[in-house]
Amino acid sequence: MDSKSKIVFAAVFFMIFFSLKISEAHTIFPNEEEYQVSVDKVPVPVGGYEGIMKKIIYPAMAIQTRTEGKVYMLVYLNENGDVEEAKIVKGIGGGCDEEAVKAVKKSKFIAATQNGALVKTKFAVALNFKLP
Repeated sequence: MDSKSKIVFAAVFFMIFFSLKISEAHTIFPNEEEYQVSVDKVPVPVGGYEGIMKKIIYPAMAIQTRTEGKVYMLVYLNENGDVEEAKIVKGIGGGCDEEAVKAVKKSKFIAATQNGALVKTKFAVALNFKLP
């Protein structure tokens, strides 16, 4: 192999290696690929989304700064309906993001099903923070 071929080979190798490393860095949760996105029956929180909102204590910082809006998160749910992880996708700050994650993690869900079997799933949740 001549020196030009070696340089091209090395360049291609490093491009592939780094692209694989970059794609690994974009995973949000370990073993994320085990979680279904498209399911026959979507998960539902026990007590509805109102039940989740009842678990939220409006943060003092958010009250002081008059922070309102929707907190968007990605929730990872196991086959038993337990929340394994909740990650903020778009937050509003003022402590609302952390409070939303806490409330979702305290919640129990009716698990998702695919072809009649309970499955792990990931899905989006939006919680609306509105000052009283």
